[in-house]
Amino acid sequence: MSLPILTQFVRNLWQPRRGLAISSMGFANAEASVIGLVAALGAVFLKVGSGWLGTWRVHTTQLLPPWLVLPVIGLSFGFLAGWLVQRFAPEAAGSGIPQVKASLANVPVKLSWRVAIVKLLSAIIALGSGMTLGRQGPTVQVGAGLAAGMSRWVPTSPDHRRQMIAAGAGAGLAAAFNAPIAGVLFIVEELLQDLSGLTLGTAIIASFIGGVVSRLLGGGSLELNLELTQSSSQFSLPEIPAFLLLGILAGLLGALFNRGLIFSIKLYRRLHVSLPLRVALAGCISGIVVAMLPEHFRDNTGLREYVITGEPHASLAAIAFIAQFILTLVAFGSGAPGGIFAPSLILGSCLGHLVGVSEFYLLGVGSPATFALAGMGGFFSAVSKVPITAIVIVFEMTTDFNLVLPLMIVSVTAYLVAEKVVPGSLYNKLLELNGIIIKKEAAIEGISTKLTARDVMQQRVETLDTEMNLDEVIQAFARSHHRGFPVVENCKLVGIVTQSDLQKIRDGQLANDSHLKEIMTPQPITVTPQHNLSHVLYLLDRYQISRLPVVEGKKLIGIITRADIIRAEADHLNCENGVPGPRPEPSYVVYQTRSPNIGRGRLLVTVANPETAGTLLEMAAAIARDRHYEIECIQVMLVSRHISPAETQVKTTKSRRLLRQAEVLAKKWAIPLHTQIRVAHDVAQAILETINERNIDLILMGWKGNTSTPGRIFGNVVDTIIRQATCDVVLVKLSNIPESTVTPSPHSFNHWLVPMAGGPNARVAIKLLPALITLGNQPQIRLTQVFKPSELKPDMTVLEQAIRQLMRRRKLSSTVIATPVQADSVSEGVIKLVKTEGFDVVVLGASREGLLQQAIQGNIPEAIASGVKSTVILVRGAINN
Repeated sequence: MSLPILTQFVRNLWQPRRGLAISSMGFANAEASVIGLVAALGAVFLKVGSGWLGTWRVHTTQLLPPWLVLPVIGLSFGFLAGWLVQRFAPEAAGSGIPQVKASLANVPVKLSWRVAIVKLLSAIIALGSGMTLGRQGPTVQVGAGLAAGMSRWVPTSPDHRRQMIAAGAGAGLAAAFNAPIAGVLFIVEELLQDLSGLTLGTAIIASFIGGVVSRLLGGGSLELNLELTQSSSQFSLPEIPAFLLLGILAGLLGALFNRGLIFSIKLYRRLHVSLPLRVALAGCISGIVVAMLPEHFRDNTGLREYVITGEPHASLAAIAFIAQFILTLVAFGSGAPGGIFAPSLILGSCLGHLVGVSEFYLLGVGSPATFALAGMGGFFSAVSKVPITAIVIVFEMTTDFNLVLPLMIVSVTAYLVAEKVVPGSLYNKLLELNGIIIKKEAAIEGISTKLTARDVMQQRVETLDTEMNLDEVIQAFARSHHRGFPVVENCKLVGIVTQSDLQKIRDGQLANDSHLKEIMTPQPITVTPQHNLSHVLYLLDRYQISRLPVVEGKKLIGIITRADIIRAEADHLNCENGVPGPRPEPSYVVYQTRSPNIGRGRLLVTVANPETAGTLLEMAAAIARDRHYEIECIQVMLVSRHISPAETQVKTTKSRRLLRQAEVLAKKWAIPLHTQIRVAHDVAQAILETINERNIDLILMGWKGNTSTPGRIFGNVVDTIIRQATCDVVLVKLSNIPESTVTPSPHSFNHWLVPMAGGPNARVAIKLLPALITLGNQPQIRLTQVFKPSELKPDMTVLEQAIRQLMRRRKLSSTVIATPVQADSVSEGVIKLVKTEGFDVVVLGASREGLLQQAIQGNIPEAIASGVKSTVILVRGAINN
């Protein structure tokens, strides 16, 4: 059986009936078991692979000079690891835990099979190169990525998938440390902060299986000599002040370590070099430094065991602490695929050993091994801000109850001190460097989780009865604007019928006297009132349906359509309670030209499409010449949100070709022209920044006339500009002629139609007309106002005022006609008039307030633009803040 067939079989097998999601505890536990197994296999492969490369590297230093071998291996392996990440999965850079945390907070950070595989291979290469990083962080991302990839095989709700990703991350950590309890606690303490039954159940199972499989296949996690640690660990009450001192030192140095990590990342970014070169540089520096240190430093695992279980001199422990501290900053800041868990444990063991030796020399009591193990937990707690997880990890690795109290004293003290000195999670700070801010109250709850089906649904539902014949069904569809109806029997939902089901009648499969139950879809997908909006959106998208019945038992109590969801999100947007997500960095100007500032104002024109740029530029030049404006011409180049616009290398050759068209036109008409190319995460944001920075008075931009984006009227960019731009806004949808691919010239704009309603934007459109009609040949202007057929005597006041406003312009030589039109709706009347009399251009006023709500009730400008093939110009006046 091929993989696509197998995947489809699994999806069909678990297809939900009656709207029940696959979220039963039995299925969740089974999926968690598989995830735990897969995550453990990934962790073992990472451990064995990096261990084999590390052994080969150490062995090579016995055959060739270390000062030559180590830098060369670090340079070459580092470059290869960085190239893999940059080429195939940029999300695999760094530790990986921040990416997992962002994904679990509903931030669109990609987790997939590809990310997991690239992370696995690149981490093996990076760790094998000798960089002082750990494999535990990458193992967490590998487990989460594998879980995310598996969750796409079986249709599940977003909440369920999120729980499985968390279980995969916990299983990865449990497998890395052979510490299943720590894996569960890490999910609760850091990643999800969720104590729900589903979270704990799946996390416990996945972490348990991950830890067991890893121990069976890979042995002990840290290769510690447990007999030595258990025989030498001891604790007495007089030692409590020394452990408190160790906790304070671990907290202070852990806080310094965190600040050093952030500083190192910023320092590397200032170099403006690619990721492979940064990682190669870090590998080379690490190789040079390690080559100058004692032989113990060439094997990180051996160094950790030597510090904990051996009898190193205090000077060696101090050298180890300083070297590991600096080399970890060098390696981590480069973006190399590796974590900081293992370096934190080494640093903590060195610090603990130094305090233990000092106590032994001063007081003659104490065990350096006990202090080294307690220091591991303390430093780990200070760096990762997870004190409970730190205590449990070290305890599970040693299984020594004598260590519990020292671990608690040191870990809690270190956490409190570090939180006081540098508050906040390190992983949140790493995300903020990439423009992602996770708020505590928003990390779990967004609009999709706050709203339920009951909040969104329509309670009044038009239904059909199963005993209706097909003629009655056809009449019901003809009378209604709905494209589907729930089908009920004795007030209970039994099916749903849509327009596609009526095709069976047209195809002659059924007679007209047949009953509705013969063509309806039985057992439709449904939701309960308690399901959240996230689950509703998942079902609509998963099964490509446009309506979802809401039931209690089998009783139909409401229905949800895509329009209802748009309305809910619109209300949310109008209340300015946006969902948290990646915060785009400011756009960056990579190219610009400037002319003298001699105009009375400034017009911004955006160019993107070479086919429409010429027409837009001619219209912009006409307006600028009429108003004595300067022209600001901009092109925006988009880059990934995971890359800083200021640090991205782009090619501007094609963009400058478009700008040269503007330069030729401006020179011809003697108009001051400024041009710029911006690199940005978001087009609308870049345009708004330009409007504010350059004091723009009017913006002219193209518009395709419709959008397929759910919840948008004109499209993401245009909707944002209409709502937020403070200047005049002019949108142009050029005529749509299927038989021709040639963009219409503004010189063919001779017949103009201007619907009037008396609003402020209509007056702005009238002011714009004298400039635009200069592009045509003998243009004619038709002003019109739509009246209901029931109005016997139309009020012509608005049309008369518009004519007077036009006639005030002395240069206006066009013919102006004002006539009323009768129609049931404005859009219907205008569309019919355009099709009947063949107008070249339609000029409309737009409304900013309540814009998205108009999508539900019928947005007039959008309806007209979509319903005619002529050029449509949409005008919205400036906003007075």
